[in-house]
Amino acid sequence: MKKQDVQRWVEGGIFLFLFCLTVPVANWMIGHVGTVCVPNGPCLIPVAPKLMAPSGVLMIGIALVLRDLVQRRLGFRFAVAAILIGAALSGLVAPVSLVIASASAFLLSEFADLVVYTPLARKRMVTAVVLSSMVGLVIDSIVFLWLAFGSLEFLAGQVVGKAWMVLLSIPFVVLLRRRDEKIGLEPV
Repeated sequence: MKKQDVQRWVEGGIFLFLFCLTVPVANWMIGHVGTVCVPNGPCLIPVAPKLMAPSGVLMIGIALVLRDLVQRRLGFRFAVAAILIGAALSGLVAPVSLVIASASAFLLSEFADLVVYTPLARKRMVTAVVLSSMVGLVIDSIVFLWLAFGSLEFLAGQVVGKAWMVLLSIPFVVLLRRRDEKIGLEPV
């Protein structure tokens, strides 16, 4: 096996592992981490002045980017498998009331991300990551909030919080793409 193939599998495995962790961590955070915890509702964090969101937004914003990186390193089939594993893992730490909302939102948003990312990824990786993540985070926010809480009250906060995480990841994505070009590591 060539050095680049080993590197691809190791990095892909790391991205896959981190991706799979984001869903249970996000579900745990919603009930345990925040500056304010609403009775029978989510724990909230500030994401902008006068704008709050359930704390899990931090992990889901990262998940959208990690899924793209899993696909870049390991391919489309691994990306689909990662989505299914992530949705299954959501049930391990989420209260029953959040399991359906979390798994549904995760599946729909990650598959939307996949559909947008795939045709753009080869030629415009950073654009693909940003656009696919933005589509995914809006879908995730709407589906999750509606199913979990029957309300879109925190929609703006959800979108802003996840967008922050996507935008904060872009320097890493740019560095990864440049390094890949330098060492000749092609996406799968």
